[in-house]
Amino acid sequence: MRITSGIFRGRRLISPNSELTHPMGDREKLALFNSLASSNDGSFKISGATVLDLFAGSGALGLEALSRGASQVDFVENSHKAVKTIKSNVEALEVLNQAKIFSQNVEIFLDYALIEGKIYDLILIDPSYDKFSEIFRANSSLAEINKLLASGGKLVLSHPGLVPPANLFKGLKLQTSRKYARANISIYEKM
Repeated sequence: MRITSGIFRGRRLISPNSELTHPMGDREKLALFNSLASSNDGSFKISGATVLDLFAGSGALGLEALSRGASQVDFVENSHKAVKTIKSNVEALEVLNQAKIFSQNVEIFLDYALIEGKIYDLILIDPSYDKFSEIFRANSSLAEINKLLASGGKLVLSHPGLVPPANLFKGLKLQTSRKYARANISIYEKM
């Protein structure tokens, strides 16, 4: 697993090698970020963006965003093994001042973020496919995630199945949904 573009292009990342995570492949990451860069009228920019990486695993998606110019990434991961991996990857890329790592349940973090009034330009959600339905049933805060997204911001959901899950996110419009190798990726926009 490596960074596919930007200032850290080609740098290798370590993976937690856990059944609780499923790292997105390099081709899928490249396609995802290229799709974000070319979306709509080109008004969405990763450069300078604040990013939230939920179910962060190795941190690969958030680190890809930093490599492409994002200013700040908050990583949220519940697995202690994965959190250690994120810390190692952040240290290896020397981006400690641009990364905050939250070792906690996603719903607890989202409740905190809503209370604090946090706002993100890009939210990345890449949960374990094996527990996808269970995660979305158990995390009622995910339905309110639009409150954390800036106007014109993007939410990326990696999900099982070809059809994006309907009615998961209030106040967001499905912009595109594509299959990239093993990943099904849907991009939503806050209008």
